[in-house]
Amino acid sequence: MRRSKTISLAEAINDYINEMKIGGKLQEINIIDSWEKIVGKAISSRTSRVTIKNGVLTVYLKSSVVKSELMMIREAIKEKINREVGSEFIKEIVLR
Repeated sequence: MRRSKTISLAEAINDYINEMKIGGKLQEINIIDSWEKIVGKAISSRTSRVTIKNGVLTVYLKSSVVKSELMMIREAIKEKINREVGSEFIKEIVLR
């Protein structure tokens, strides 16, 4: 027996994500997982932790030299991250 209204698996998953309101959390995980690809292996290896809360990306660094470098290019990194996720998800980057 066929249902009158069938939807694709992708539509069902998207409906579930929207219903559970977990789309933002999935984007956060995607950004954190893509950190090495976004900034490169050299900077990523000197990063101890990356967190996101309320659109603020906080990057904990092991090196003050890398922190100084990232201070100069953090707007470019923010734009690159937002381009990667396809929306204005990150509003600010804090370096610690």
